[in-house]
Amino acid sequence: MFAKLKHMAIVSDQFTLLGRFYETLFGMRSSARSPNEPRGAAVVGDGYVGLNINSRAPGRQSGLDHFGFEVEDVETVFTRLREKYPKIKVLHRPGGRSFAGISTHDPAGNVFDLSKGVGKRRGVYEEGEWQQERHLSHLALRAVNPEMLAEFYTEVFELVALEKPADDPNYYLTDGRLTFTIMPWDITDYLGSGIERPALDHLGFQVESVAAFQRDLAALVERDPSLAPRRARKADEGEARQRLFYTCPHGMFHLADPDGVLIDVTDKLRV
Repeated sequence: MFAKLKHMAIVSDQFTLLGRFYETLFGMRSSARSPNEPRGAAVVGDGYVGLNINSRAPGRQSGLDHFGFEVEDVETVFTRLREKYPKIKVLHRPGGRSFAGISTHDPAGNVFDLSKGVGKRRGVYEEGEWQQERHLSHLALRAVNPEMLAEFYTEVFELVALEKPADDPNYYLTDGRLTFTIMPWDITDYLGSGIERPALDHLGFQVESVAAFQRDLAALVERDPSLAPRRARKADEGEARQRLFYTCPHGMFHLADPDGVLIDVTDKLRV
């Protein structure tokens, strides 16, 4: 594939705690930190995707923040942006970043990073790919115009659109391993819950067995309550938000990490 979805990032006040959560519950490997690496992050990986959990600076919103593509030829991406999306700008960031040397955005303003697939790597980004039973399977985004964004990611990054039922309003794109799900955002969908902006919505994991995962989760919470999933403060609002969460068909079991990032889990084979 021309592009691979190889990087996801969360912003949190509890980056160390979240790193332990993903490492313990999902078996993700933790980066060995080099002396020159910034201390305000935890980095874990599943053998394909690196998940950066960055500390929250003043003025920065917490939660799912951005993602990143590794591409065969970054100049091809620049050319496609200039020709079809001339209003989109590209930012070349200072050195020392293992993945996020180049940042840009889609037509709706969702920010993502670009990597050339070569050059300096650290931690899970330099270890190569490996296989593990529990791994990220999809990333979901909510958008006012999902059709426009699906067209953007297929044109610029050559993601492949998956077949779907005619009445399914979501768009499913794949890099050959991960599914990028683009879902409609409608303010009326948040009736009875807190209103959230159009943005990244949740992470999806595939596991060997949902039942085994649930047992491991219960044992983890018993052993270390600080790693318990975050629950909604009001039951009725939580139920309304869960109903919206269920409109993504990938998940069989739903939870949130200790900082509130939504996660769905399945043991069904997904593209």
